[in-house]
Amino acid sequence: MRIEETTLPGVLILTPRRFGDARGFFGETWNRHRMAEAGLGIDFVQDNHSVSQRAGTVRGLHFQAPPHAQTKLVRCGRGRLFDVAVDIRRGSPTYGSWVGVDLSYENGRQLLVPAGFSHGFVTREDDTEIVYKCSDFYHAASEGAVRWDSCGIDWGLDGAPILSDKDAVAQPLSDLRSPFTLEDAL
Repeated sequence: MRIEETTLPGVLILTPRRFGDARGFFGETWNRHRMAEAGLGIDFVQDNHSVSQRAGTVRGLHFQAPPHAQTKLVRCGRGRLFDVAVDIRRGSPTYGSWVGVDLSYENGRQLLVPAGFSHGFVTREDDTEIVYKCSDFYHAASEGAVRWDSCGIDWGLDGAPILSDKDAVAQPLSDLRSPFTLEDAL
């Protein structure tokens, strides 16, 4: 597995090796032992699978507050998406900064989004599937969101996004009283 750093410390791009032939391919997307050897000793407890029917669907920017904060490992099972992590750790020199990565079935890349970052994506194709691992269970009272258009992200949209009602009214980053600090993440 190839592991690449991004401009945001802790946000990583993981690209598993694929072994292919005329039938298709095989790839190992997560292996606890290999990841621990690479310094990524994350204990994932929940897998999520989401399908967006239309290109231009924006989901996010979501987070789950401590003590139920989640690290996520995100990949695209079908289609194509632009995946984004935004640093929301108070006191971080990169607070409010974002990084985006194209994830697709074809490229097989994954984005590791640590706790302390808000996460979202926009679909580039109809019927795009996103599959991701979480380091803590879903906890409704701990969920939070930052408005998708309040962080200066270039989503590459041609028109208005398709949003959930909840995402459409999420608070802007400028109003966020983040539950995360840089010290908590260290």
